[in-house]
Amino acid sequence: MDLNKQIKIFKRTLARRGLFLSAWLAGKLPLRLLRIVIHFLMAIAFRLVIKQRAIAKESLLIAFGKEKDLKEINRIVRNCFENIGEGMIEMLYFLNHPDKVFGQVVVEGKEYLDSALKEGKGAIAVTAHFGNFPLMMLYCALSGYQTNAIIRPTRDEVLEEYLLERRTRVGLKTVYAVPRKECVANSLKVLRDNELLFIPLDQNFGSSGGVFVDFFGQKAATATGPIIFSLRTKAPILPMFIIREQGNRHKIIIEPPLALEQSVHEDEMILFNTAKITKMIEQYIRKYPQEWGWMHRRWKSRP
Repeated sequence: MDLNKQIKIFKRTLARRGLFLSAWLAGKLPLRLLRIVIHFLMAIAFRLVIKQRAIAKESLLIAFGKEKDLKEINRIVRNCFENIGEGMIEMLYFLNHPDKVFGQVVVEGKEYLDSALKEGKGAIAVTAHFGNFPLMMLYCALSGYQTNAIIRPTRDEVLEEYLLERRTRVGLKTVYAVPRKECVANSLKVLRDNELLFIPLDQNFGSSGGVFVDFFGQKAATATGPIIFSLRTKAPILPMFIIREQGNRHKIIIEPPLALEQSVHEDEMILFNTAKITKMIEQYIRKYPQEWGWMHRRWKSRP
């Protein structure tokens, strides 16, 4: 076994054990104390994740290089990492104490989701890796909605099995993003069963299978799944986001169903509507830049 592979295995094992330890603490300590612990640990971790900090800064310079100075960009990088740490510990806590979720989350636009599901064709919740988005999915599952999420499995099989079990236990169902053919079939089944399907649409999709649309003035490879699934099933598309508010409370915002722009050419229709959703995601990120995961290379694939 070469050295690089050994290092990767070591890092994954370390990360897995760190998460298991955090999950154990989340089951034993009150949330207020957990937040103190995570702030201390994140302050240390922030200095160690040099590569991730560099990627986040690079992404912010692409998006805001002409609008924000370096001081502001560095502040967003730090706040972004702090929010990720907060979100992780919150999810571990709420998975152990699901009854506590409703006291921390309020919903705006719930009537749009209820109305969409009354049509009997399922609902596509388009979202992003924005705010504590797993908490939004957990809230929907705990609220009685048949909730599914398209998720890319982790490279650590042991960790993925653990995470799948935890998600399933609280009623959040998983549709794996790969293999792609299986993902499509399972997604269509979910919608035809009149269930809710969450699709994050803010990650680099590679140079094949998706489309390139504008995102902060740069072309970004983007999945077309929500539009295609909606065309096949007539399921409405609901943009959904979650925002952290004062006192570490959260607000879920459910936008009205997206009115799909029509075209005689399906390819044009898919491209235009994917760009429309991406623009909405960009608007939320512009308003709350610290809420998005900047350490992802969104513009890695080029046209």
